[in-house]
Amino acid sequence: MSEAEQIPASASEAAASAVLDALNATDSNGTEALNATAKFVASPEGTALAYGSLVFMALLPIFFGALRSVTCSKSKNAADMPETITSRDAARFPIIASCTLFGLYLFFKVFSQEYINLLLSVYFFVLGVLALSHTMSPLMSRVFPASFPNKQYQLLFTQGSGESKEEIVNYEFDTKNLVCLLISSVVGVWYLLKKHWIANNLFGLAFALNGVELLHLNNVSTGCILLGGLFIYDVFWVFGTNVMVTVAKSFEAPIKLVFPQDLLEKGLEASNFAMLGLGDIVIPGIFIALLLRFDVSLNKNSRTYFYSSFLAYIFGLGLTIFVMHTFKHAQPALLYLVPACVGFPVIIALFKGELTEMFSYESSEEVLPTSPRLTSFPTVSGSPASLASSMDAVSVATGSSPRHRRLQPTSM
Repeated sequence: MSEAEQIPASASEAAASAVLDALNATDSNGTEALNATAKFVASPEGTALAYGSLVFMALLPIFFGALRSVTCSKSKNAADMPETITSRDAARFPIIASCTLFGLYLFFKVFSQEYINLLLSVYFFVLGVLALSHTMSPLMSRVFPASFPNKQYQLLFTQGSGESKEEIVNYEFDTKNLVCLLISSVVGVWYLLKKHWIANNLFGLAFALNGVELLHLNNVSTGCILLGGLFIYDVFWVFGTNVMVTVAKSFEAPIKLVFPQDLLEKGLEASNFAMLGLGDIVIPGIFIALLLRFDVSLNKNSRTYFYSSFLAYIFGLGLTIFVMHTFKHAQPALLYLVPACVGFPVIIALFKGELTEMFSYESSEEVLPTSPRLTSFPTVSGSPASLASSMDAVSVATGSSPRHRRLQPTSM
C-alpha cells in the first residue's frame, strides 16, 4: 500500500544554492520534487545501515504481532476480541483505500499542507499514545512486582435513561495502564513537538504490531483476495501516478518507518531518510499471522507455514530494496511481497498434501461468534489496551488508526 524510497531532507537554502535547487526540482518520476535542496549522496555504509534497520524494524511487529494474535484469537473476553476481515471486506478494501489515498492527495493539493499536518499530528498523538500504551502493557505486567498496588478504575459515559440508556464509553483501566499511558504520553509530546524520527518509529511500530495482532483474516482465501487486490492497488498508484509518492512525502504522520542514511555523519540529528510504509508491514503481516494460527490448529508442534511465510517476507522485502536501490525509483513493495508471502506457503502445502486443509481452515471458528467485523460501527467500551487496538486496526493500512472495546456491531 506504500513504498520504500529515499526522502531528501527539507530545508531552505540561500541564494548560492539556487542552481542546485533547480537541478533537483524533479524526482525520478519527473514530477515536481517536494524538497528543493541538493540531494544527499549516502555512503554505502549509511545506506546498508538504513535498509538493514528498516528490514529489522519491519520484522518485529510481524513476528510478535503474529504470536499475540494467537492469544488474542483464544481470548474469551469480549473486550479483547479481534476484528475479523471477511471476503466481502477484503474485496472492497482496495477501493476504499484508493478513495482515501486520492482524497488525501486532493487535500494536499487544495489546502495548506502545514494546517493539514497540524491536525494530523494532534490526531495521531492521541492514537499513538493509546497504541503504544497497549503495546507496552504486557511488558509492564511482567516488570511490576506482584506486591504492586494495582487498583482498578472505570470511566463510563452513557446517553439516555431507563431502558433506552446506552453506553457510549466504558473505559476500564488499572494503575499499570496509567503508568503505560504516562510513558506513552511523554513519547507523544516528544513526537508532537519535535517530529523526531525515533518517536515516529515508536508510534509506527506500535500501530503495526496492533494491526497484525488485531486484524484477523477469517481464512486463506480471504487473505489471497485482500493481498491480490492490494497488489494491484500498490502497483497502480506507484507506477501509474505520482499520487502515492506525493502523499507519502507530504503526510507527516507515523504511518511509515524511517531511518536516516546520514546517521553515521550527523548522528541523531540526521535528516535524509529511507522509509517503509506500515501498509507493507501490516498487510503481509496479517496473512503471516493467519498461517501461524493455521499451524497451531494442526496440533503438530510445527510452525512450518509461519516460518516459510516469514522467510518469504524477508526475501520479498530484500528484493524490493534491491530493485529500488538499483533503479533509483520508488517501488510498490507489495509487488514483491505478495507473490512471495502467498507463493511460498502454497507451494509447501502442495508438496505436503495439505493444500485443501489450508484453504478450508477457518480462523473465525477460534473466536467467539460475536466477533466483530471490520465493517461494524461499534460503541466504545473496554480497557486502554482494547481502545488502542481498535483505533489502529481500522486505519493503519489507509493512513488513519483505531481498536477495541466491548463491541455491539452493526453489519453494513
